Amino acid sequence: MKVYDTTTIRNVAVVGHGGAGKTQLVSAMLFSAGAVNRLGRVDDGTTVTDFDEEEIARKHTLAASLAHAEWQKAKVNLIDTPGFGNFLSDARAALRVAEAAVVVVDAVSGVEVQTEKVWAIASEFDLPRLVVLNRLDRERASLDRTLESLRAVFGRAVVPLCLPIGEEAGFSGIVDLTSMKAYAYKTDGSGTFSEGPVPAAMAPAATAAREALVELVAEADDTLMERFFEEGGLTEEELAGGLRKAVRSGKVFPLFCTSATLNVGIAQLLDAVVSYVPSPVDRPFPAEARNGGAAVAVSPSETAPYAAFVWKTIADPFAGRITLFRVVNGTLKSDSTIYNLTKDTQERLGSLLVMQGKGQSTVPELKAGDLGAVAKLKETQTGDTLAEKTSTFVFPPTTFASPLLSYAIEPKSRADEEKISTALQRIHEEDPTIHFSRDPQTKELLLSGQGQLHIEVTVAKLKRRFGVDVNLKLPRVPYRETINASTEAHGRHKKQTGGHGQFGDCKIRVEPLPRGSDFEFVDEIFGGSIPRQFIPAVEKGIQDARQRGFLAGYPLVDFRVVLHDGQFHPVDSNELSFKMAGRLALKDAMTRARPTLLEPIMNVEVYAPSEFAGDLMGDINGRRGRISGMDSRGATTVIRAQVPMAEMLTYEQQLTSATGGRGSYQMEYSHYEEVPSHLQSKIIAASKAERGEVAEEDE
Repeated sequence: MKVYDTTTIRNVAVVGHGGAGKTQLVSAMLFSAGAVNRLGRVDDGTTVTDFDEEEIARKHTLAASLAHAEWQKAKVNLIDTPGFGNFLSDARAALRVAEAAVVVVDAVSGVEVQTEKVWAIASEFDLPRLVVLNRLDRERASLDRTLESLRAVFGRAVVPLCLPIGEEAGFSGIVDLTSMKAYAYKTDGSGTFSEGPVPAAMAPAATAAREALVELVAEADDTLMERFFEEGGLTEEELAGGLRKAVRSGKVFPLFCTSATLNVGIAQLLDAVVSYVPSPVDRPFPAEARNGGAAVAVSPSETAPYAAFVWKTIADPFAGRITLFRVVNGTLKSDSTIYNLTKDTQERLGSLLVMQGKGQSTVPELKAGDLGAVAKLKETQTGDTLAEKTSTFVFPPTTFASPLLSYAIEPKSRADEEKISTALQRIHEEDPTIHFSRDPQTKELLLSGQGQLHIEVTVAKLKRRFGVDVNLKLPRVPYRETINASTEAHGRHKKQTGGHGQFGDCKIRVEPLPRGSDFEFVDEIFGGSIPRQFIPAVEKGIQDARQRGFLAGYPLVDFRVVLHDGQFHPVDSNELSFKMAGRLALKDAMTRARPTLLEPIMNVEVYAPSEFAGDLMGDINGRRGRISGMDSRGATTVIRAQVPMAEMLTYEQQLTSATGGRGSYQMEYSHYEEVPSHLQSKIIAASKAERGEVAEEDE
C-alpha cells in the first residue's frame, strides 16, 4: 500500500441529514477514482462504507466509517457519517479529524434539521465547507429552491460553482462556472462524460451565475477586489486562486451539483476536493499544553516526534478492538512501540492499517495528517493521545452527548446474563454515547442512549456480534416521596424473650426541606437519654425506612429528622433495637406529615420544520409540559419546554410520526416537582400492585 506525503493528503468528512445520499456519494467518489471496480448501491447493500448488517437492512449509515481514494496524485480520505440525530456524535468525531466538511443536501428537501446541526459543528471547528446538492435526478429536485433555503439559513456565502444540465429525470451533466465548460454525462452510472461548450440555451444563466461567483470571490480578497474594479472581472487563474483562498478561509461555501446514483458530477467534485480543501500542512491541529491546558496548535511535520489522536474505536468480535487514529505529527511505523499519554502506558503497535470500509490493507508507515488504524491495542480508547513521553501537548478528548433516553434490559437466559456486561463494555468503547448502569432504586439494568433507534441498534449489535439476547422495556420513572408538614413522632421497639430482651425508644421531629436538599439527620440528644453508641443505629433505621418509602415504595427526600429524646434499658438495649425504633418512628411520622409524590421534570428542546410547530406545541401541552420559549432558525423551529419525564418515555415515536422523521429533540434532567394529586393515586396503586406481585413471588 502506498505511503502519502502530508501535502498530498485531503481529509474530508461527508455529513448531512439522513437520506441526503451521503453513502451513495462516497460510493460514487470511490468508483470514479478507481478505488473500487463497481459502483456500490445503498439499495443493494453493496456500498463500501455501509457494511454493517444493521446498516444494510435499514439502508442508513449508523456509524462513521473510513475509505480512501487517489485523485490527481492526492490521497482523499473520506469519512462517511450518520445523518440521524441519534448518531450525531459520530459525525462530530469525524469532523474533529477532517480538514473540511462535504455537506450533502437533498435537492428536493433542502436544508433539514441535521444539516443545520452538522453545519454548526463544522463552524465550531472552523472548517471549510463544500456543499453538494445531490439527487438532482429526482422528481421535484430544484437548484433554485434549494439554494434559496441554503442562503436563508447559512447566508449568501453559499454559491454555485456549477449549474445542472437538464432537470429531474433529465439531469445529465453540469456547466462548470469557473472554466465555463459543459460536462455531459452518460447516465448509466459509469461516470463517463464528454467536455464541450456551454449549451446556448444555458449561456445567459451561466454568465449571470459566473458574474455572481466572481463578485463574491473578489469581495473576499482586497487585491482581487481592486482587479475586479479595474478590469471588470477576473481571469480563470485569478478566480481559481481566489476561490481556493476564500474556501479555505470560510468566506465562500461552493455548491456542486450531483446525482450519486447516476454518477453525474462526481469527477468535478473530486477535482474541487483536491483543489480547494487544505492539506494538513495548511491547517494546524488544535491541542492543549500539558502544563496548564492552554490552547496550542500543532503544525504537522513528517520529521517531528510522532503524535496521534484516537478518534474512534471499532469493537470487532473477531479482530478485537480496532483503533482508528489521525497521525497529527511525525511518522508512525508498523511494529513499533508507542506511548499513550492519556493512560500513561506503553502500547505495542502491530501492522498499521488503512481502512476501506470493513476492508483493511497494511502499510509500513503513516505520515502526519493521514488517517489509519491498528488492531488489538490493550489500553487505548477513543479520545486518547499517543505521543512521546516528553510531549509538551495533548489532544483534548472529543465531547460526546449525554444519554437522552433509557430502556430497561433483561437478559433472556442465564448465559446471556453472564456475557452482557462484557458485551456492553465493548459497545461503549465503540460508541461512548451508549451507557449502561444498574438503577439503585428499581434494581433494573438500564441501557441509555440518544434515542429509541440508538437503543434498538445497540440491542441488535448485542445479539449479532456478541450472541447476547435481551428484552427491552421502558424503564420505571424514578419517582420520589417527600413531606409537606412538620410533626413529632415516637418509635418504640420492645421484645421480651426467655433471655435478654430488646428495647429501643426514640422521639423525633420531622421537617420539610427545600427541593433538592435530600436528607438531613440532626442529633439533639442531651443528658444521655439515648447512649451515644446507639444514635448511629437510630439514623440507620431511619435511612432504611426512608429508602423504602411510605406511599409507593419510592425513596423519601427533602426532609430533616431531628432526634431529640428517647429511652434505653441497660441490659436489653442494643443497636438492632434502636435501628428498629428509628424505623417505627419515621413510619409514625409519615401518618401526619402529609407525604406526597415527586416526579422528575426534564428540560426539553424540540427541533422541527416550522410547519409542525403548532401541532408539536399542542402535543407538549397535552403531556403536561410548560413551553418556555421558541426560536426560528431558518426553516427550523426550536421549542423549549419543561416536561415530566413520565410523559417523555414514548415521545420519540410520536415526534417521528408527527414530522415524518424530520424532527429531533434533546432533554436533560432539571428538577423534581410534586405529582398532580389526581395522578398520585394511580401511581401509588400501580406500585402497590407490583410490589404485591413481588411479595407473592418471594413467598
